[in-house]
Amino acid sequence: MEIVIVSRAGESRFVCEADEKILFAGLRAGLTLPYDCATGTCGLCKARVNSGTVDVIWPDAPALAKLSRDKGDILMCQSRPSSDCILRVPASVTPSTALSLPRHGSAIIRHVDALTHDVMHFELELTEPMAFEAGQFVVLTAPSIVGARAYSMVNHAHETRILELVIKKKIGGGLSEWLFTADRTGTALDVFGPLGRATFRPGEDGDLICIAGGSGIAGLLSILEHAAECGHFSKHSARVFFGVRTLADGFYLDRFSRLVGLAGHALEVVLALSDEVPRSNTHPDFPAVKLASGFVHDVADQRLAADCSGMTSFVAGPPPMVDGAIRVLIGHGVPAARVRYDKFG
Repeated sequence: MEIVIVSRAGESRFVCEADEKILFAGLRAGLTLPYDCATGTCGLCKARVNSGTVDVIWPDAPALAKLSRDKGDILMCQSRPSSDCILRVPASVTPSTALSLPRHGSAIIRHVDALTHDVMHFELELTEPMAFEAGQFVVLTAPSIVGARAYSMVNHAHETRILELVIKKKIGGGLSEWLFTADRTGTALDVFGPLGRATFRPGEDGDLICIAGGSGIAGLLSILEHAAECGHFSKHSARVFFGVRTLADGFYLDRFSRLVGLAGHALEVVLALSDEVPRSNTHPDFPAVKLASGFVHDVADQRLAADCSGMTSFVAGPPPMVDGAIRVLIGHGVPAARVRYDKFG
């Protein structure tokens, strides 16, 4: 099917297979179609059907409630074409300059490891290698699970068959309950990616601020790993604020400790406990990790310098946390153009 996108930048055209999501086809074709989550939650990939027809894949996608469906509004991430279509997109759609365009693939779950009572680390082995930037994510579709889910890579490699991901158990969460209730090792998943623009760019000047809540820390760990690899900490520093509920809910603290050892005084990691007051200023098992009490964006607000105008920030986590962190960063002088974020609802 031919899809014509009418945007502020003019017209763009691409081919979408009948069983393919319109958003994925356009991104695969190298167009900068708007999106954040790519899974039906954020609503950023909305479009209006001027002509043609589409089939809605997930009628209960949360972001559909925000649209004027009676006027032809759709989510491109939840729509497949049933004819040639002309779609109006309220954005400027241009050719992509990304280093790696996303594509469809498949992977096998090869390793699963419980990190806490409700957080799991799992690894996928891709059938074909993938190149991705630190901070990017993939969209996974599991057998018999309605809808797709987005997960950021914890690891970083210029090209690899192995993706390390982390998932938090959520009541009613289709994929998380599927993973937590049985051993899924060896199960095949559909993968689309890499996606996401909240990425680290080697050679970019300035210190870093990273703020994450829960499993949102995944992409920020990838960013820190890459920063350490490329020598960023020899000239610049980074401050990490990682929010969980209690001390027992912290995870990947061994990885943070290793990174602090590599970066020395250039890297500070603060674990913010929203539901608990820590007994000391540092973690009892990981002394390289500092402790604080409060919501993670409030802790960052208290500890950041008044002027952070020369810094680049990365934020990831639930939408309310991300919104709060962005307000804090802007309030401390970080330019809006240097605030990069991923919201996972």
